[in-house]
Amino acid sequence: MIMSTAELPLNNNTKSSARPGVLSLVIKDRNALYTAYMPFLKGGGLFIPSNKSYRLGDEVFMLLTLMDSKEKIPVAGHVVWITPQDAPRGRAPGIGIQFSAKDADVARNKIEALLLGQLQSDRATHTM
Repeated sequence: MIMSTAELPLNNNTKSSARPGVLSLVIKDRNALYTAYMPFLKGGGLFIPSNKSYRLGDEVFMLLTLMDSKEKIPVAGHVVWITPQDAPRGRAPGIGIQFSAKDADVARNKIEALLLGQLQSDRATHTM
């Protein structure tokens, strides 16, 4: 299960078209983490189910909580994948966030440690 809060603007004076925001994301089980994780992205990334409209390149800041941990991992990233509302084969709508180079190591290492032995699986994910 993946739970997220609505995106909140970080700065209303942003001049770029990409609107940075804060997203609190809680991934409660390994199956949800496996289907959301995108190891094929440089530095890793996560698919986040969402009905909100995003554009490629939009900046997002996440506070990520994994499983039963109390730790909130701060991760900056940007939108590199969009699954629209009317996606074929019943795919969940949402966005793929590629972790920023600055934050990638911490988030990727924690996720891959939790998914040890599962990353080579042929099970379906939200992305590929």
